Amino acid sequence: MRAIVQHAYGPAERVLRLAEVDPPTVADGEVLVRVRAASVNAGDWRGVTGSPVLVRLGGGLRRPRNPAVGVDAAGVVEAVGTGVTSVRMGDAVYGMHVGAFAEFVAGKSFVPKPANLSFEEAAAVPAAGCTALQALRDQGRLRPGERVLVNGAGGGVGTFSVQIAKALGAAAVTAVTSTANLEVVRSIGADEAVDYTTTDAWGGDRRFDLIVDCGGTPTVAAFRRALAPGGRMVLLAAGKGRFGVMGRFIGGKLRARLKQPVIVFIASPPFTENLSTLAEFIEAGVVRPVIERTYPLAETAAAIRHVQSERTQGKVVIRVE
Repeated sequence: MRAIVQHAYGPAERVLRLAEVDPPTVADGEVLVRVRAASVNAGDWRGVTGSPVLVRLGGGLRRPRNPAVGVDAAGVVEAVGTGVTSVRMGDAVYGMHVGAFAEFVAGKSFVPKPANLSFEEAAAVPAAGCTALQALRDQGRLRPGERVLVNGAGGGVGTFSVQIAKALGAAAVTAVTSTANLEVVRSIGADEAVDYTTTDAWGGDRRFDLIVDCGGTPTVAAFRRALAPGGRMVLLAAGKGRFGVMGRFIGGKLRARLKQPVIVFIASPPFTENLSTLAEFIEAGVVRPVIERTYPLAETAAAIRHVQSERTQGKVVIRVE
């Protein structure tokens, strides 16, 4: 089968190539999926570039241990392993497993695709949608009637966060984003869209019960000034500087020990239950993916470079033909 493989860290155009590799085998509890579409996440470009350097601790210090790339996929079930009862051969599914930038991928975290989405639309949902859902519902403990601010609302996780906050009953959602994304966040339900390039979103008298930061800026101190009494802030896997995600994670843990209302969060299993919940929201018409552009599988490196610019509008999708 054709797949994107990586054998070194560096610029995507230099370290990624389209190659012929053996298709994956199906273990117990897994399904084999013929991939129709995949999507790019921030974690993909960090894994490709090996930056910040601390991301190499889990993937290999000098070079990637696993050459497979990509996580999000949507496609058709080609085979099922022992014990699988939730889907059958021929079913349209979407989900997550390393190696999604390929013609086939095998894994456990796949569920029936939302009926009202194309394969390209469904591929845009898994990692970003699960991250937003867990951040708001599980970590942020969002309650109906609360006021929510989403920083970095124009990206993949941000666009899902705006919609899921409304679906969970938020009284008002303020979306902080760039000028180019203001109309997008309004179109998906934001009650207020704030242009961070012209407006101080953290000044004034506005206070929020929950702040979800998808952008990695500004400082935690600025967020705290905008919190209502008893408010919470969830810092997603975003951060600037030499230590990136890990720097923010360590700083957040220290603040939590000082009883500050900070939660640093990276999405974690169970993904199948969360994917099913997202499918319910999508089929009810209250959540939909925002897709900026698509690339063919052979141009995956260009897609990753575009996402690395951190100026995307929603998600970037890979077509696997």
